[in-house]
Parts: sequence; structure tokens; C-alpha cells
Amino acid sequence: MAFFSRLRLPSLTAAHRNFSTILSADSKAPLSAKDKTRAALSLLKSEQNPERILEICRAAALTPDFHLDRIAFSIAVTKLSDSNQFSYIKQLLDELRRDRPDLRTEKFAAQAIVLFGQANMVDDAIATFKKHHDDAGSAAGSVKTLNALLFACTIAKNYVELKRIFVDFPKIYSISPNLDTYNTVIKSFTESGSSSSVYSILQEMKNNRISPNATTFSNLLAGFYKEEKFEEVAKVLELMKTEYSISPGTATYNVRIQSLCKLKRAREAMALLEKMLKEGPKPNSTTFAELIHGFCSAGDLEEAKKLFKSMVGRGHPPCSECYFTLIYYLCVGKDFDAALRFSKESMEKNWVPNFSTMKLLVNGLAGEGRVEEAKEIVGQMKEKFSKNAHLWDEVLAGFPQ
Repeated sequence: MAFFSRLRLPSLTAAHRNFSTILSADSKAPLSAKDKTRAALSLLKSEQNPERILEICRAAALTPDFHLDRIAFSIAVTKLSDSNQFSYIKQLLDELRRDRPDLRTEKFAAQAIVLFGQANMVDDAIATFKKHHDDAGSAAGSVKTLNALLFACTIAKNYVELKRIFVDFPKIYSISPNLDTYNTVIKSFTESGSSSSVYSILQEMKNNRISPNATTFSNLLAGFYKEEKFEEVAKVLELMKTEYSISPGTATYNVRIQSLCKLKRAREAMALLEKMLKEGPKPNSTTFAELIHGFCSAGDLEEAKKLFKSMVGRGHPPCSECYFTLIYYLCVGKDFDAALRFSKESMEKNWVPNFSTMKLLVNGLAGEGRVEEAKEIVGQMKEKFSKNAHLWDEVLAGFPQ
């Protein structure tokens, strides 16, 4: 750690003096807070230099109070983590709490803890939790930061540490777990293949007079499906009904449908949709998107197209994911006619698939001798995303002459 301290970048104040024009290089007028964040997001997406990433974050004066700011923090940490620049992550988050009084809050402590988890830096997440409670100067702990720490362990897939924290920290820091605490722990148990252990958690919740909700049981159902314990799935559904008087809603059905599709059991998932259509609850766009993905990933493209048509016929507007999934898998299956049709419909709604999917489509069309159609799509993509124009020029260069 001493080595990294010698590499310390300028403090936040110095950085503000030196890099105040980073985000407004092309603008003479001062930028609003939201404009700064948008400029930072644009720069972060293409920036690789770790020092520059920190400079951008400093210049944007990000806070955890706004959604776009939280996205910018997440992108910065992901970039640094992917390039193994962990010392810069620690420096950024520690520096912000040290140099900005407005970030010496529970909300930012919770966000910093989660970001450390995102970077698989669980030890630093724990240290941040402890420092926050030491700084707070109170024996009573905060369930918000405890939940953030448990979530950080879940993101990092450090289930051993999560269990230790769940057992020990409420006692050490005088924290009373709430519903979010238990739901986070239940989710981690199901992700780690220990779904049966959740029954003891449900009993603890009952002892503490905390009622589970639909999310609690959705997480448990997903776990038992993942472990292919179908008898336990039935048991949980009965438990919801008889002991807790919770009727499975659309979200619960969607979890079940997604879980079955992951197991390549799309036909069984389709039966759940039919039940929803007959008895309720009403399916939503996510229901259909999960099923379309299930049939596509199983190679049944005809059933996926049929389901899409049925969805529209029943008055359920398809979401962008329905289109994106179909276009991608139709290209993989070399059904470029259908892929082109769906891509046109999607772009008419201003939903544009990502570069790799559209590259599959234009290369497929060009490979079938439909070069002019492919060029037309390339022209549309270059117009919509001028920053990617050079990538599309490379694609065009590979077309048959």
C-alpha cells in the first residue's frame, strides 16, 4: 500500500483546478450538472487510461443522488477493474469521501461498498463499511450499509464472506436485519446452490416478525429451478399460498418462465404463459421476451417467430429485447430475410440493435449477394451513430466487389 501512496494522483481540489475544462472542451458556456455527467459518460465509454478515468470522474463531480451519476461511477469502476487497476478504484472512492464533505454520507458509503463489490474488492468493501460506522460515532449500525455490504458480496460471488457477515455483523454493530437483508441473503444462497438452506432463513424471518414478499419467493423458486429440484418448486408455491397468502404475480411467473427457458424447457415455460392468458395474472413484455429468448436459444426460430406474431395479435406491444433477440438469432440461423424485416420494424421504433448484431446482418446479406441492401443498412447505422462510422467503413471494405 505504501507503494501506491507514492503514486497518489492530485487531490480532488488540485484535479478540479487542472482539469476543470475536461468535460467542456468544445463548449464555451458552463455545463450544468447533468450535462457534466453526460459528457463524462461519453468520455468514460472510450477511455482506457486509468489516470484519465479518475480525472473525468473528478471533473464531473458525481454524486450517488442521480441515476446517470451512478451509471458513470459503475462504468468507471468496471473499466478500471477490467484492466486490473484496482489501486485506482480504491484511490477514487477513498479520495471522494476524504475530499468532498457532501459525500461523507450513508448513501455514498453504501454506493462505494457496492462498487468495491462490483470490482471483487470485498476486503475494501468491508473496510469502507467499518470506517463509515467508526466515523458515524454511534454504536447503532445502519441496515442500509449492511445490506450494501451483503449485496457487494453477492456481486463478487463471495458467498462464504457473505454468510460470515450475515451471522456476525448484526450482533457486532447492533443492526436489526430487514426484509431487504433477508432477500439479499436468500438470493445469495440460491445462486450458490444452497437453496434448501433458505427454509431456515424463512423461519428466522418469522421469529423476527418480518414477512417475506413475492421477491423472497421468486428468488427461492429461481434457486430450486437452477438446481432442478422441481418437487421443491411445487412445495414453495404451496407455501406461498397456504402459509403466507401470497398469490404468484406476473413477476413470479416471469422468474419461473425464465428459469425453465434456461434449462431448455421452453415448452413447459410456454404452458405457464397459456395458464396466465387463461387465468391470470396478465403477462407483460418481459414474459414474451423471456419465452422468445428461450425458443431462440433452443434453436426453435419458427416457434419464436410464431410467438412474436401471437403476441402482437393479442395486443401485447413487443419490447426492444424481443426484436434484438430475434434479429440476433435469425442472423445466426441465416434467416436474413426475417432478420432484415424485424430490424426495419425495430429501427422504425428507434430501437437499434448493437453493432455486433447489425454486423452479422449486413455481412449475411452481402454474403448472399444483397450488397445494396447491406450498404443501405450501413448508411443508416453511420447516420445514427457517427462515432462508429470508421467501424462500418471496415465492414464495407470486406464486402464482395
